[in-house]
Amino acid sequence: ARRRLIKDIRANLLLGWMHAHFPGMPIILLLRHPCAVVASRLDLGWKDNLSETMEQRELVEDFLLPVEAEIRAAKNDFERHLFLWCIDNYVPLKQFGPQDLHITFYENLLARPEAELQSLSTFLGEEFDDRVYRHLGRPSPLSRKNAPRPSLEGWRTRVSAHQVERTVEILDLFGLDRIYGEGTMPDPAGALVDGV
Repeated sequence: ARRRLIKDIRANLLLGWMHAHFPGMPIILLLRHPCAVVASRLDLGWKDNLSETMEQRELVEDFLLPVEAEIRAAKNDFERHLFLWCIDNYVPLKQFGPQDLHITFYENLLARPEAELQSLSTFLGEEFDDRVYRHLGRPSPLSRKNAPRPSLEGWRTRVSAHQVERTVEILDLFGLDRIYGEGTMPDPAGALVDGV
């Protein structure tokens, strides 16, 4: 699990390199509510790699200096994973403009799959193919056996009201509270605001 987290962060940092070397390659960023992601990571017993992430001097200098003290002061596993979610998503949102990458929202894939998939198809310059719906209900081969069906609200039973409040405070440090907040659904327009 630790290697997976390191690979996730490295993958996001490599986006800039890939964009420079493969300028025609479309970039898609899949966002999911941070509380859902953090609850899942904690349920799976994932250890965080926040310390290793903060040892990356260029990353800190280029993107994280204004929030470095708050990141280093993370109080518990929930906050450490939450800061990692912020870093994983803040960096590509800072690196690229809306014309350079497409943001797909997990919640919209569940609640409004047709609109979300149509938007993705348009970005890719592909004609929308409704055969994709056959695959939506099928679990990924990487899914846990006996895992509950995907849900918009499932994380709420595993995240306290205080943790939700703290999530919004931490998201605000990065300007990511314009996308996600206490509610379940994202505000896609918040991802397009200059400065995120």
